[in-house]
Amino acid sequence: MGKTTHIAVVPSPGFSHLIPLLEFSKRLVQLHPDFHVTFIIPSLESPPSASKAYLENLPSNIESIFLPPITKQDLPNDANTAIQIQLTVTKSLPSLHHELKSLNSKSHLAALVVDPFASEVLSFAKELNTLSFIYFPSGASALSFCLHLPTLHEEISGEFRDVPEPIQLPGCVPLYGSDLPDPVQDRSNDSYKMFLQRTKTLLSVDGLLVNSFTEMEERAIKAITQKESGYPPVYPIGPITQIGSNSEETGSECLKWLDNQPPSSVLYVSFGSGGTLSQDQIDELAHGLELSGQKFLWVLRAPSNVTNAAYLGSANENPLDFLPKGFVERTKEQGFVIPSWAPQVSILSHGSVGGFLSHCGWNSTLESIQKGVPLIAWPLFAEQKMNAVFLTDGLKVALRPKVSEKGIVEGKEISKLVKSLMEGEEGKEICRRMMALRDASTNALNEDGSSTMTLSQVALKWKNNLNGI
Repeated sequence: MGKTTHIAVVPSPGFSHLIPLLEFSKRLVQLHPDFHVTFIIPSLESPPSASKAYLENLPSNIESIFLPPITKQDLPNDANTAIQIQLTVTKSLPSLHHELKSLNSKSHLAALVVDPFASEVLSFAKELNTLSFIYFPSGASALSFCLHLPTLHEEISGEFRDVPEPIQLPGCVPLYGSDLPDPVQDRSNDSYKMFLQRTKTLLSVDGLLVNSFTEMEERAIKAITQKESGYPPVYPIGPITQIGSNSEETGSECLKWLDNQPPSSVLYVSFGSGGTLSQDQIDELAHGLELSGQKFLWVLRAPSNVTNAAYLGSANENPLDFLPKGFVERTKEQGFVIPSWAPQVSILSHGSVGGFLSHCGWNSTLESIQKGVPLIAWPLFAEQKMNAVFLTDGLKVALRPKVSEKGIVEGKEISKLVKSLMEGEEGKEICRRMMALRDASTNALNEDGSSTMTLSQVALKWKNNLNGI
């Protein structure tokens, strides 16, 4: 084996930011065992136990360093989740700088890879004489929006949501302004200024790794990789998920329940690792599931009026206490409710599961595609509305519920969509398209697949920088 190539990886705080970069690193060292990866992890308060547990089962050529945690007292009281994440990285920069210099002095770092929230860290790349890469954990359509935002910022003067016609992004399905990511919905807000600044950073790096594959997002990838775009090199290397990583428990109660259900009969309902619903919306969802008569497996969190309340930490209440009176008893033959967390990959892999009501987080979207499970797209925050439009209007592998004037998806609408997906003609068409996409995702990761070859190009570029730029 030749000389080892060292890279440093910096995720931003939050379990769902750490996982994509860890899975990427595992894929890298599996295909290229002569790489060594060091994770340098900022955290808000003490790191979550899930993160620590996950880091204990890594290959020997991936190691991790936890930086001294930032406390919530160091942050403004009214800071939203995105600002908390950003400020945690900013306040961790001195200790990050120290660790990077220390690593680089022992063995030259060929590349520094960060997620978009940690892009400030790339300011050290020049000093370290290393290549700067951003791992973009969403799809190529979301990346196209981010790369195009500085142009939109100049071209459109008011709020994007007030633009009457759909906005056309390079290589993407047309989008209404209200479906653009949360941070850009109020241009006077600090979140918007930070988001715009992060998108400008994307334009100045040595490369962008995107968790997608050419066969799924051909138009968007073509648009952002054209030489005349002026963008940095973009490398589609996905789908990279927890599938196949054996990191989940098996034999849990909900899997035993699934074993006793007919094939493709169960709708899996989950809003990701951070998504929460209001009490009113939990009531309507419960009503809709019961009314549909379809089998369901529902991962339930305690209610909150903030859609991403569970993102950086969850409440200690028992979620089942917030279900409508008598719901569990009435639906005991029809459904199974599991509090807070479930082994998602194992569930999506199960033969009894025939649909997934999802918040359209990109990890969940890719996992569903890899397992060929059709979707009901119920976006909550971040870029999830964009993903929902791509899945429903672009790929046509999802149904999206209509939201009432009160901002609630009503029980009748839920029931109608669930029945349509699970037993209607439209559901059968969606299932056929999803199966074709599943096969394409498998091919992309084969030995000679598009994403495997692209990752090899990146590895070669990094190996060529063993001694610095």
